[in-house]
Amino acid sequence: MTKRDLPLKVIVWGTGSVGTEVLQTILDIRDDLEVVGVRVYSDEKVGVDAGDLAKRSTQGVLATTNSDDIIALDADCVIYTPRKASLDDVCAILESGKNVVTTAFLFHPRRLDPADLARLTAACEKGGVSVHGSGLNPGNLSAVLPLALSGMTRSIEKVTLQERADWSVYESTEITFNNMCFGQPVESISPTANEFLAFNSSLFSEMVWFIADSLNADIDTVTADVEAIAAMEDHQIFDHLLKAGTTAGQHWRWVGRRGDEELVEIEALWTVGGEYPGHWPKPQDGWTLTIEGDPSMQVHFISLASFTREVPLEDHVHAASVATAMQITNAIQDVCAAAPGPVTAADLPLIRSYGGFGNTPRAELASR
Repeated sequence: MTKRDLPLKVIVWGTGSVGTEVLQTILDIRDDLEVVGVRVYSDEKVGVDAGDLAKRSTQGVLATTNSDDIIALDADCVIYTPRKASLDDVCAILESGKNVVTTAFLFHPRRLDPADLARLTAACEKGGVSVHGSGLNPGNLSAVLPLALSGMTRSIEKVTLQERADWSVYESTEITFNNMCFGQPVESISPTANEFLAFNSSLFSEMVWFIADSLNADIDTVTADVEAIAAMEDHQIFDHLLKAGTTAGQHWRWVGRRGDEELVEIEALWTVGGEYPGHWPKPQDGWTLTIEGDPSMQVHFISLASFTREVPLEDHVHAASVATAMQITNAIQDVCAAAPGPVTAADLPLIRSYGGFGNTPRAELASR
């Protein structure tokens, strides 16, 4: 990519919590990016200006639910953040000559079904473009951070990423109760209980493979299992009542093994209602990454709206969406400059903040 390529023309595909953060960021500070299209999924957003969707000034770009119209636009990159991912959509975008950055899937395409990988690769080659999946977790914390820390090790015995979170503060009860199955019978919870859980589980399995492949673990298998815990009492979670006796806790483990040896593990300790089982591991809230090796090391990560200012609780909750959105938005220039094909955190340069402290945007630096 050369200086004359800026600003890059981009399409925002999906305007949920993450997509809206992307849109606001581009309109506010990304002078190297120009929004030329917006793909939405609800009829009430059709015909709404991109600026209105982002609570910003009018941009003259109207949202549509028509994928064909969006794909027909002239653009350099599509920022793909729908709730439900579609390989068909992404391949069509790539074949049209547009790069893709996504938070929805494709974090480690090498471990896709061989037919899907061949199709994805062919689409990239046909369009002469790249595709990159990332975010928070799955994403930076299960890809960039483990690789960065590994640079300080002589050898590694095991990598473990633990996530502990209570979902009670998340307003999207549709995801919490319908997709994640909280509030449903304990015996119904499994890695294949519904389409959402199966897909979600596959993403974390993919990240175990990513860490293992990137750090030469030579694992044989990745397994997924979950323990569901029943609520001791009723809990009112926004508009939804979680009843005693139904699922209020899910302890997930995705483990990569070589033979009988556990080498890579991603563990999720998720609750609703604040009831935390006494027999579960007790990491701090947030994410804890542990590398056992020579030397061993551990880091704890938490994302908040601020550590110094008083802000509403909902701002703290929303900070994870901001972090997820920025990981791919900040990667756009590097993805567009990459050779055609799927690219991961192991392939790209270290992604850093475009805006940073706000003194000298990179677009200005590029023009010097």
